[in-house]
Amino acid sequence: MKQQSLHLVTHILCPYVQRSIITLEEKSIAYTRVDIDLANKPDWFKQKSPMGRVPILLVDENRTLFESAVICEYLDEVTAGSLHPSDSLEKAYHRAWIEFGSGILQSISGLYNAKDSASFDKIHEEIQRKFGMLEEIVSGGPFFTGEQFHLLDAVYAPIFRYFDVFESYTNLNTFADLPKCQIWRSALRQRRSVQLAVAENYPDLLVQFLKSRDSYMSQLLVTEINND
Repeated sequence: MKQQSLHLVTHILCPYVQRSIITLEEKSIAYTRVDIDLANKPDWFKQKSPMGRVPILLVDENRTLFESAVICEYLDEVTAGSLHPSDSLEKAYHRAWIEFGSGILQSISGLYNAKDSASFDKIHEEIQRKFGMLEEIVSGGPFFTGEQFHLLDAVYAPIFRYFDVFESYTNLNTFADLPKCQIWRSALRQRRSVQLAVAENYPDLLVQFLKSRDSYMSQLLVTEINND
């Protein structure tokens, strides 16, 4: 990769940001990072981000890349040692399951925003069904296809991280009957790039965010924390 100045604009809780950071760390790419408040977006960010979302990657201060999938693909393409499979069909297969992961993230958003137990349970069942589909195709350890870490794994690490926090305060047991997903989840949790993708106080910040949602999950969290 030619020497470039890379500046990543982020939000401290965003799972799509985490994908980008994991990719940067896996490829040993130098970058700087700044977190912004999405509830009070600075004017310069509004000018740089046409979608109004994070992450965005400022390349040499004169070109902006937006959308995490695009950012990760770019970083992978311009550095040695691809995080995608070399076979074209297998690469497309991975990209399809990356999109599936984005769908799970949308379901997770629905879960922590659900207003009542019935809606919450319905969405959780849908999430479990999706992970059940993954259980049928994942390798059984440590990563999606076995020993090698891919961009696809970078996508699912932030997904599993949500449940590390959720299950500290609830009895979801999302992966109770999904042993291969459990192995995958554990391996990703121990990956250094995954650990570096969030601040040490990420769990506390996520709990604060969840408690503010006025949702069924926020009620569960408040009840559990008060009982402790």
